[in-house]
Amino acid sequence: MSSGSAPPAVPGLNTPAPDFTASNQHGEEVSLSALRGAPVVLVFYPWAFSGICTGELGALRDNLARFAAAGARVLAVSCDPKFALRAFADAEGFGGFDLLSDHWPHGAIARAYGVFDESVGVARRGSFVLDADGVLRWSVVNGIGDARDIGAHLHALAPAG
Repeated sequence: MSSGSAPPAVPGLNTPAPDFTASNQHGEEVSLSALRGAPVVLVFYPWAFSGICTGELGALRDNLARFAAAGARVLAVSCDPKFALRAFADAEGFGGFDLLSDHWPHGAIARAYGVFDESVGVARRGSFVLDADGVLRWSVVNGIGDARDIGAHLHALAPAG
């Protein structure tokens, strides 16, 4: 498995976000490029039903009105299959935002954002805030066991000034 090549880098700030299309928990196709015109908060997480992931997505759910007030669409991405994501969303009440499956080709979206952990086969905890034009304006990448502060995502959406 050691090919000697480094993993893809996290996209730089002020650069266009890598585009993708993925199925959500309902089997609907969601394309990042189709969401232009409004900010997008893209949150990668390792596993549905795990403790930290459930807590982080619960914080997204509980703050959804604040994301909506900022005009932002929230997309949560994991390498789980869409059927697992549907069960996860139903069990935890994650109905107000899309849970996207990066299951096949496995981890392709996470790789494009530089957050795929090859040793475990899941996404690390990467978050990206894109402006209405699809340009990356803020990001944070944490290890698999390190929860993120959802408040920082909201702060990143606040207008400068």
